[in-house]
Amino acid sequence: MLNCIALDDEPMALEIIKAHCAKLPFINLSHTFTQASKAAHHLQKFPVDLIFLDIQMPDVDGIHFYENITQEIMVIFTTAFSEHAIDGFRVSAVDYLLKPIKFNRFQVACEKANDHADYLKSKFSKQSTDLLVRSEYALVKIPFSEILYLETMGDYIKIHSKNREVTLTLMSMKKMVAQLPKTEFRRVHRSFTVNQQAITSVRGKNIFIGEHSIPIGKTYESDFNNEFEQ
Repeated sequence: MLNCIALDDEPMALEIIKAHCAKLPFINLSHTFTQASKAAHHLQKFPVDLIFLDIQMPDVDGIHFYENITQEIMVIFTTAFSEHAIDGFRVSAVDYLLKPIKFNRFQVACEKANDHADYLKSKFSKQSTDLLVRSEYALVKIPFSEILYLETMGDYIKIHSKNREVTLTLMSMKKMVAQLPKTEFRRVHRSFTVNQQAITSVRGKNIFIGEHSIPIGKTYESDFNNEFEQ
């Protein structure tokens, strides 16, 4: 079952989502929010699998809200404006629903999220030791143990590894991190994820991996420091 929340500034839109969720046995809509600040506070304490997220709200842009979530959470965007679809898929959204949301279309989006969650569980249960990415028209296999850190460059990810040139692949950081072992890799900045075993030192708000200096983002600082000290 997928544990979910919904964020929309329109109470009526939330009621529709709540009614649709009640018809799907694999969806548990635990909370709904009309204010982004309350939703963000909830996510800091209670992890969820999926968020139904409006894009255009008076207090925050839904795309920006999602990009600043530190957890790895699937998202289905909901909006009345079709021009936002490209932005939704740019951040690796599971789906994009146009209001008013019909149940049949809602069900398809939720089934996609459920299938993706099952795929991730199956993938990690096999205990893969390698990352597979497409780079320059080829499929490249990089052992997790060789990866030093990941860096965003526009819509691309630069994979810095031991004893090999930088690998460039078209992917969002959220999607990339979802493919990595959570016990070995930690996102420390909107633009950086590090292999914790490769860290040589931490000085102030910078992580050092050999000669490479990686900044620690303010949003990630507290979690990283607590984990690193342990």
